[in-house]
Amino acid sequence: MGRPDPVLRRDAQLDAAREASLLGERLREASASEVIATARERFGDRLALVSSFGAESAVLLHLVAGVDRSIPVLFIDTGKLFPETLRYRDRLIESFGLQAVRTIAPDAADLAQEDPAGALWLSDTDACCDLRKTRPLARALAGFDAWISGRKRFQASTRSNIPVFEADGARIKVNPLADWDPGDLRAYAAEHGLPAHPLVAQGFPSIGCLPCTSKVAPGEDPRSGRWRGQEKTECGIHFAVPQENEQGAGI
Repeated sequence: MGRPDPVLRRDAQLDAAREASLLGERLREASASEVIATARERFGDRLALVSSFGAESAVLLHLVAGVDRSIPVLFIDTGKLFPETLRYRDRLIESFGLQAVRTIAPDAADLAQEDPAGALWLSDTDACCDLRKTRPLARALAGFDAWISGRKRFQASTRSNIPVFEADGARIKVNPLADWDPGDLRAYAAEHGLPAHPLVAQGFPSIGCLPCTSKVAPGEDPRSGRWRGQEKTECGIHFAVPQENEQGAGI
């Protein structure tokens, strides 16, 4: 199958932007649960949640489970995660009764060609994130029209203006917790007795891959332990995720 007509692709992106704006206006005063429920009603089985099962993930996963435990959850196992994260994933799946968690791995051929020694992160963290996170997510999102993210405005300057609904290429990205602050997260977790990621108590308030995540000292920005010493602040999956056609080719 050939590549889609670029004019049709632009139209799809315009449609996504328009719909995101309309949904955002309609649900301007809605709760996170109402946002998730509306997205599920609108997109049905073409809606997925993307979760890292990281430091703040339990709140959103619990909210999604409260709406529909069968919503697909996409988890990218980069091969470089903390063992604690993998165990935490399994614990939350069982605790919340999540029925459709899909663990996504990087392409084996890509790894063999581009990172045969498993040390790409030492020389090029952007390329490592692209290989191990961005491309696997693009493949995993093929067939979905919308996806839920756990981003929040307080987390970083790059996230300070994120809307609850936004266009992500021709898809819709849903950010139900966009306006939540750390106090909201703590209160919800306490109210519902949610288990914390075990690394949080050890000084890791933001958790990614093991080689690129360090402890954060008191008073530091919570995300300062991610790619410490670099200007990098995002892995790349929250830039526009490449769209794929039915055969998986990037477009």
